[in-house]
Amino acid sequence: MGRAYVVGTFDTKAAELRYVAGLVADAGVEVATVDVSTSGAESADAPDVPAAEVAAAHPRGAGAVFTGDRGSAVTAMALAFERWLAARPGVGGVLGLGGSGGTALITPALRALPVGVPKLMVSTVASGDISSYVDASDVAMFPAVTDVAGLNRISRQVLGNAAHALAGAVRNTVPAVEQRPAVALTMFGVTTPCVTKTADRLAAEHDPLVFHATGTGGRAMEKLVADGLIEAVLDITTTEVCDLIAGGVMSAGDTRLDAIARCGVPYVGSCGALDMVNFGSPDTVPERYRGRLFYEHNPQVTLMRTTPDECREIARFLAAKLNACTGPVRFLLPEGGVSLLDAPGQPFHDPAADQVLFETLEAEVHQTEQRQVRRIPHGINDDGFVAALFAALREVRPEVEGERT
Repeated sequence: MGRAYVVGTFDTKAAELRYVAGLVADAGVEVATVDVSTSGAESADAPDVPAAEVAAAHPRGAGAVFTGDRGSAVTAMALAFERWLAARPGVGGVLGLGGSGGTALITPALRALPVGVPKLMVSTVASGDISSYVDASDVAMFPAVTDVAGLNRISRQVLGNAAHALAGAVRNTVPAVEQRPAVALTMFGVTTPCVTKTADRLAAEHDPLVFHATGTGGRAMEKLVADGLIEAVLDITTTEVCDLIAGGVMSAGDTRLDAIARCGVPYVGSCGALDMVNFGSPDTVPERYRGRLFYEHNPQVTLMRTTPDECREIARFLAAKLNACTGPVRFLLPEGGVSLLDAPGQPFHDPAADQVLFETLEAEVHQTEQRQVRRIPHGINDDGFVAALFAALREVRPEVEGERT
């Protein structure tokens, strides 16, 4: 059982931090309080870890944090706390308390912790859009209800629940299961048949982890890759790149594939759902796209068919990322269609656009014995394509040889 940390700004929230830390300690968990105040004044409440110690972890030292300017100080302390926390051995769990500033300061360090380490944030902004605070991590956000500005009948209950949640997570380990090699797969509704069949075959000897390619899914997968928790990647559905290029709502950002490239994890990728850009309801589609080919997936999701020019840019983005990969790479091109909607007779079937996509990838990926682009004469959801995925996976990770066929 590791040590728990209770974090916040002691110059404004000392009573709340002490209250929470006391409940965690009463539950039998070793706990330390951490001050991330940016005023530069020494706290009279004597936290276990003073702000000066945290600030000293900044690459330019404490002087870069205690600037007298709140905006720059918060940004600098966030970096300092992230570096300080990453250097702690045996972190059992972390609980932060804060308003908008404290939440922005504390959550980068929580996101940087490995998935599975308990990480909680009681915040006044937790009931709104929390995507920028949580991103692809497993941070649990607790709405503060009242401001984190003193102890009262509401805050005591909310803070107490958060304290007990942290103590329970630190004290109680998740039951162990057989550790099989983890293989990541990316999926969208229009590639579900392929991914489901692939995951079912992998499950005999591997632990298939399926990620929904909605932007957050791709980032979550790559965080696990960066944390060393993934043995191989079957990036069947790279559709998030479409939204990056064309301004859709499910982009994973321009760092998609960077962790894979940097870590050298064995990689098999494909063109899953590169025929579509995602928007919300029809009235959310940008005016510049009026007149394009659309498909209403449901009332809240509108899909737009990618054009040959967009396919060319998507392929160039992917090629640049694949060229940066330090590990073995196979990238498969499904000539029979890149999604359920791109199959013959379906609304997004466009062989000319697919051909631009395939030819650009073939031309711009620097192919070697280790890095190969390969055409497959099947649609992405066909059994023949699934077989090709496994053949490629065996090439980049021979240990898969024993999987059940």
